Amino acid sequence: MPRISGVNIPMSKRVEIGLTAIFGIGLTRSREICRKANIPDTARVHQLTDDEVLRIRELIEESFQVEGDLRRTVGMNIKRLMDLGCYRGLRHRKGLPVRGQRTHTNARTRKGPAKAIAGKKK
Repeated sequence: MPRISGVNIPMSKRVEIGLTAIFGIGLTRSREICRKANIPDTARVHQLTDDEVLRIRELIEESFQVEGDLRRTVGMNIKRLMDLGCYRGLRHRKGLPVRGQRTHTNARTRKGPAKAIAGKKK
């Protein structure tokens, strides 16, 4: 099982789909990596040679910030916003949607499960 950036890549999937298991690499970036590493579109992860895995690993390390480094950067950006006390930072602090979505209804992913209000029903 190939291990790239500390992540085990699923064996039975196509390479461009398997690379998306790495945090920070989506489908567009994975296709770009496969194109630069000269890996065919139909290749499966278990068919890769050690040389091809090494090429992919080197391309990712030199071109992209992924996994731990990216998570740390994102976390520090959010912490900076919270420390500044700007609007976006306050929304992060309160656990509410940050990008202008409505909260009167919906927003359950950010707000958590609905809480019953005593004496509301009449």
